[in-house]
Amino acid sequence: MSQQDTGSVWQSLVDILSQSTSETNLSMYIRQMRPVKIEQDTLIAEVYSTSLKTAIDQTFLPIMTGILRDITKNGAFRMEVRVSEPPAQKPEGKRERYATESLFPEEGEKGKEEEPFETNLSKDKRFDNFVVGNSNRFATAAAQAVAHQPGTVYNPLFIYGDSGLGKTHLMQAAGNALLEEHPQAKVKYITCEAFTNEMIDSIKNATIMKFQQKYRTIDCLIIDDIQFLENKTRTQEEFFHTFNALREANKQIIISSDRSPQYLDKLEDRLRTRFANGLTIDIQSPDLETRIAILRQKAEAQHARLPNEVIQLIASNVEGNVRVMEGVLTRIIAYASLMNGNIDEATTERVLEEFGSSIHPDVTTEVIIDYICKHYEIKMEDMLGKKRTKNIAVPRQIAMYLCRTMTDTSLPRIGSQFGGRDHTTVMHAMDHIEKMRSEDKFFDQKLKQFERDIRKGNN
Repeated sequence: MSQQDTGSVWQSLVDILSQSTSETNLSMYIRQMRPVKIEQDTLIAEVYSTSLKTAIDQTFLPIMTGILRDITKNGAFRMEVRVSEPPAQKPEGKRERYATESLFPEEGEKGKEEEPFETNLSKDKRFDNFVVGNSNRFATAAAQAVAHQPGTVYNPLFIYGDSGLGKTHLMQAAGNALLEEHPQAKVKYITCEAFTNEMIDSIKNATIMKFQQKYRTIDCLIIDDIQFLENKTRTQEEFFHTFNALREANKQIIISSDRSPQYLDKLEDRLRTRFANGLTIDIQSPDLETRIAILRQKAEAQHARLPNEVIQLIASNVEGNVRVMEGVLTRIIAYASLMNGNIDEATTERVLEEFGSSIHPDVTTEVIIDYICKHYEIKMEDMLGKKRTKNIAVPRQIAMYLCRTMTDTSLPRIGSQFGGRDHTTVMHAMDHIEKMRSEDKFFDQKLKQFERDIRKGNN
């Protein structure tokens, strides 16, 4: 096709996308693309960064391909996004600054560096090796957006969810992608615990001014596990002022937590409201298809060839925590290597047994509730009813806890199944049972036996 035909097809694509896509997405992604040519049923477009290409490939490419096939009446038509060099800068002009004049100084403007800036980012945590599924698609798109336009959209970006679901990987991927586009930026990843300890040391060593200068002049602060700020009054005060300084300067802030800001009830209201004023997104447990995709990617990274039935077996039995699933995979590969054996279903079952995940894929909330009722000799109507006597309340909390830890069922759904209770009741049960397990070894062993029996179907 001619260049005129290319332009016509591209304009039709943009017009159709504009009817269903926000103006922010159009500006951040679609209008950053430059249509080059149509070659052999392929529309080729260029962008100026790898991170932008990754974002478009993961979020928009399937939609755009479908629209292009409708426009061209060609079911084989496809789209390809390539990375090209940005246009040469004019000698007399400066490169356009991002967000504010103080952000990302030009080379040569910084003057003498005081000391090398430590980002704490892991280079292997990138968007291109983060498996995207229904459970994390929105969070991934938001992280890519702030990496592409830090400080101007979704600030702060607050990502929450259970442990082991990929929050840290996603946040660090955003930091790495930001540095790819803006190598001169100051990006800092730190856990809330490390931030607290560093602040305490600065007070002890009378270097608090240096600490404040360090954190209030960076371009992107990525802070993990913000829930550990609860009950730390002095650290909350310092973080509040750091947050304000960065936010007012249009510097990007990315935060993770195990729960939504509204349920961080031991944080000061002024912090919780500031967190909620940005974009708050949760990451859910990955579905079976996503777990299978994660396992395949991790196996490839370790140069291991796993039969499909082994991958299916692991994915079906480790549901709630990606980190645990990766641990099972590593153990299986190591076991087969050390024992000079094959990676087969028998080996996989042995390792899963060691992880306390006996092979029984049909665990549901109904199965769990029925098991607890029979074990404690409680009527179903009492388990799901309003009675709060100790002989019913504790088994009910155990049942709620197991429903949450052994299935992918959400907190609101579990609460609904237990007589229409609020999800905060389930959260309270989770906290109470976790505390009992940590304080009472006998109780912990008892719950492990419950888990084994339920997975094996010993009801």
